[in-house]
Amino acid sequence: MSSPEAEAEAEAEAEAEAEAEAEPEPGRAAPGSSAGRTEFLPAVAPQLRALRRRASLTLETAARAAGLSPAHLSRLETGQRQPSLPMLLALARIYATTVSELLGETVADRDAVVRATDMEPTVAGGWTYWQAGAPGRGMQALRVHVPYGSQGDIVRVHPGEEWLYVLQGRLRLRLGDTTHRLTAGDSAHFDSLTPHRIAAEDPDGVELLFVHTLLQSPTATLCLGPITGDMP
Repeated sequence: MSSPEAEAEAEAEAEAEAEAEAEPEPGRAAPGSSAGRTEFLPAVAPQLRALRRRASLTLETAARAAGLSPAHLSRLETGQRQPSLPMLLALARIYATTVSELLGETVADRDAVVRATDMEPTVAGGWTYWQAGAPGRGMQALRVHVPYGSQGDIVRVHPGEEWLYVLQGRLRLRLGDTTHRLTAGDSAHFDSLTPHRIAAEDPDGVELLFVHTLLQSPTATLCLGPITGDMP
């Protein structure tokens, strides 16, 4: 087990590396400018570091569990990069919390009813999603818009179960070695340990209802990584 001093040194090195990589090249926009980056989720950065430390995880350990480099996680914690929805799901499981808490959302009471007027859209990693259930529950319910060409090369493997229902558009779902094409009214329910990928088939994207179990364990992981080649 590393000492607090070693952890602080490793974090400082990762942050220095992240800052060095974030330096703009001549003629390019700075990462913090509107021309050089997408809109940042302001509540996420401080929450990521606080929740990681609450889970007693070093930067290196948490990054490895999420399939990220320490420098990348450091950039997320300092607001230099925007996390995608799969990254938020991964870190929520690793830190034994919810996506809502990562986003800094607090609710006084766990109301059983979520009104459409209370669903605020959040954009992360190209996806737009709305919380369709109460935060802090064992299951997370979302309404999701997956745009065409977004994250179709990302494979996901993690403990738990997922259920999705296609509201509009066509979805390409890869489960293991099998590709499924779903249209409006189709649904899928699968073990999340099965490697899976999601992509929209239509230029207008696809609208989904999405429910996943949130295992309350700091050892739960979501493995992310780019896959070479297109989905068949």
